[in-house]
Amino acid sequence: MNKGIFITGTDTGVGKTVVTGLLGRYLLDEGVNAVTQKWIQTGCDSVSEDIIAHEKLMGEGSGRFKEFYPDMAPYIFKYPASPHLAASLEGENIDPVKITGSFYRLSDKFDIVLAEGAGGVMVPLNGEMTISDIAGELKLPVLIVAENRLGAINQTLLTVEAVRVRNLKILGIVFNRPSSSGDEFILNDNLKIIEKLSGERVFGELPYSEDIFKLHEDFRTIGKDIWEMIS
Repeated sequence: MNKGIFITGTDTGVGKTVVTGLLGRYLLDEGVNAVTQKWIQTGCDSVSEDIIAHEKLMGEGSGRFKEFYPDMAPYIFKYPASPHLAASLEGENIDPVKITGSFYRLSDKFDIVLAEGAGGVMVPLNGEMTISDIAGELKLPVLIVAENRLGAINQTLLTVEAVRVRNLKILGIVFNRPSSSGDEFILNDNLKIIEKLSGERVFGELPYSEDIFKLHEDFRTIGKDIWEMIS
């Protein structure tokens, strides 16, 4: 297994970026020299917005990682669409070797690379490959992020099935609460039934908060459990 984790989601916008950044912060606090990566970023002109968000969540907004940006975000496209479409609009074809090469260079310099996917596990890179194929090539364990809402059960179980079919190791599932509202009865049950039906570890739920310091504290138990599984 390489020194990394592939962080995917049940959909786009479910909280992968927040979980990636918070896990990075937890590891830095524990003395682990961690770095994040965004293999394909769409909807940006030059600098990966998700990498900047990771840095902010990690408390490293001063540009500590700036020299590593080319490897942290090997592909950036302007159009906010699936990677295969965004790349084709710019006349490019996503080369998996460029992504794996960037990962290996980062893993030579850091203790662990937290690689955030784009959208879900089945997002296409081109007409032949999905983003999960890169995770398979790198033999990375998979952390699944799910938005805790009505409908999460189906999406999460389908994601688990898709990862298993590709013979990738699942570390577990982290739920992200998208807002301060919701039916608590449903949302609390989501974690229980998904863990029971999938047989996978549910690390817990990240509560909704706009306070970055509270997010750090809320994530500590989740981060500790994840790190114990891979260290």
